[in-house]
Amino acid sequence: MAKRTFSTLETFLIFLLIMMTAITVALLSLLFITSGTIENPKGFPSTESSQATLSPTATQGSTLTQGPTATQVSPVTTTPEPPLFQNFSGYHIGVGRADCTGQVADINMMGYGKSGQNARGLLTRLYSRAFIMAEPDGSNRMAFVSIDIGMVSQRLRLEVLNRLKSKYGSLYRRDNVILSGTHTHSGPAGYFQYTVFVIASEGFSNRTFEYMVTGIVKSIEIAHTNMKPGKIFMNKGIVDGTQINRSPYSYLQNPLAERLRYSSNTDKEMLVLKMVDLNGDDLGLISWFAIHPVNMNNSNHLVNSDNMGYASYLFEQEKNKGHLPGQGPFVAAFASSNLGDVSPNILGPYCVNTGESCDNANSSCPIGGSSMCMSRGPGQDMLDSTQIIGRILYQRAAALYALASQELTGPLTSAHQWVNMTDVTVSLNSTHTAKTCKPALGYSFAAGTIDGAGAFNFTQGTTVSDPFWDTLRDQLLGRPSDEIKECHKPKPVLIHTGELSKPHPWHPDIVDVQIITLGSLAIAAIPGELTTMSGRRFREAIKAEFATYGMRNMTVVISGLCNVYTHYIATYEEYQVQRYEAASTIYGPHTLSAYIQLYRGLAKAIATDTVANLSRGPEPPFFKELIKPLIPNIVDRAPIGKNFGDVLQPLNSKYRVTHQTFLTVEKYEDASATWQVVHNDASWETRFYWHKGLLGHSNATIQWHIPDTAKPGIYRIRYFGHNRKQDFLKPAVILSFESTSSDFEVVTT
Repeated sequence: MAKRTFSTLETFLIFLLIMMTAITVALLSLLFITSGTIENPKGFPSTESSQATLSPTATQGSTLTQGPTATQVSPVTTTPEPPLFQNFSGYHIGVGRADCTGQVADINMMGYGKSGQNARGLLTRLYSRAFIMAEPDGSNRMAFVSIDIGMVSQRLRLEVLNRLKSKYGSLYRRDNVILSGTHTHSGPAGYFQYTVFVIASEGFSNRTFEYMVTGIVKSIEIAHTNMKPGKIFMNKGIVDGTQINRSPYSYLQNPLAERLRYSSNTDKEMLVLKMVDLNGDDLGLISWFAIHPVNMNNSNHLVNSDNMGYASYLFEQEKNKGHLPGQGPFVAAFASSNLGDVSPNILGPYCVNTGESCDNANSSCPIGGSSMCMSRGPGQDMLDSTQIIGRILYQRAAALYALASQELTGPLTSAHQWVNMTDVTVSLNSTHTAKTCKPALGYSFAAGTIDGAGAFNFTQGTTVSDPFWDTLRDQLLGRPSDEIKECHKPKPVLIHTGELSKPHPWHPDIVDVQIITLGSLAIAAIPGELTTMSGRRFREAIKAEFATYGMRNMTVVISGLCNVYTHYIATYEEYQVQRYEAASTIYGPHTLSAYIQLYRGLAKAIATDTVANLSRGPEPPFFKELIKPLIPNIVDRAPIGKNFGDVLQPLNSKYRVTHQTFLTVEKYEDASATWQVVHNDASWETRFYWHKGLLGHSNATIQWHIPDTAKPGIYRIRYFGHNRKQDFLKPAVILSFESTSSDFEVVTT
């Protein structure tokens, strides 16, 4: 390869970037939090929010939702275990749901890694949905929690386990608790400890971290309290019309004989668990399906749970009739699976500037390159697409739920290890071994995907490094070692994260591997995103391992984004062509083989009743000093002559029902002479926008769209907000206010 020389302009740009980065690093060093305590600001109001409690939305900055104050470590005060009824066939089952929304303004959104994609309001609340199952005598139990967040961070899991230990002693532990993110890309960031994710989050947010931890723990507490004897039924079925493979060129690198075994380049099977009490009354549902929640694209600024959350919303509204969204006893979780290369934008990639297809090996357009290549559909816009895909998922899950008849019975067993994923020796065959690598991200990582392109026009499928970016990286971060470059081949290393430790390690070394079996079902908690073929190989290998040791006919389900986030897990063949998923496979080309080997070890331990002999493994770190949010929170000020909560634009006196999806908030009931809440901010049909202005001024805009099902009558909108106030030389305090629109009438045509 010919040596590249740099022009005067390129040299100047390199120098400028070096100086800017040096200044940024220096500022980050000054922004460390010097205490591990998780705090809320003084004067910030606290209200717990669960499935039985309505939490109003607030306004300014990072104070838009409410959550209780707590600290990182609490003294152990074990809660007495309630007596369990034992003489029945089935399991004790508990379900719970709690709000974990966090900030809905002045915080980055987690998923796309797009600078400037900060939250500016709320479309739907985010929930933690917990399911506890225990054997009849209570001797063994598990907790599965599906959370409307991008992914579970290691810090989040460790804090949840600490609080569960404080409340329940050894009842809920690292081996029998699974935390799984739905992978919505429209939730708040700021709850990570490793530097790559902190940079993507634009800092660590105590407040969002606390909301999430509190919501997760609360959902488990509700499920624990509600446990009752019941039965669990399983069903599986095909879901059509919701997915495409966003890296078909990578998929085609897998062996032809292997690909011919499958009818599609995505996994279309949905697995559903139906939970009922001994009277047959509905308790809850868990559905696993492989699809990315990215119908809401990277231009979105409203916090929401995307297509999987909308499916949960529809299922829960159907089962909890008469309850507002987020309330009612029935809990429905749509959990993630091997979604790594699966997109819900089923009309496929096209060049936004020309309209032509960019479904090619590099996902690149003739004019504008990769940044112009984006996927779309199936709806007219991202909100429409989200609801279309979510509704299909809900309808298929409802049908499978109704017909579920295969009862799960038998022992409940859990196995867990912490593993140093940078140093796993993999047996490739009887004579050859390989090793995993220290983490590194490839060039195509920076390219993004057809669901959200990256910056600087990096291109997917890049297998050769660029001297410009290599030089810039070497000056900013240091030169990667020959060892890490050799280990990751053919990945050209863009960022050698495994060799960077300032201000903290950039990627995790210690990773959770975990399997829980519930009778003939094995739930494998995966700390990342398996591609379609990776998931197929994984399930097949674990199923075979169980069968080898006597546990035949096991069903293996992959639960994704669990316990700690390690990006993607591509097959060895997919790794060779280095599209986004492969460039984001951070432990090198043998990552999948290493995970399969580790999980086979867990399966063998369960099947041979030797779980007690498994080594615990090296415990992961919990850093005490973290970077403060880089998005500033400023004092709120009302414009001259205005007060907080003033209605800026009056409503019309009368509205007609249309055939679009429109809703109201409160309806006046003549019989009782009271206002009844008919919708809250968790409703998909409402919109809350927060507009940040200059000098502390901001406006909140509330929209609803009245549906044709709305009953005629008198309605109003109420608004609950908070503003930040700070007197001279005093700490900032958060003050609440509320306002109400004028009454208006809804009439039929």
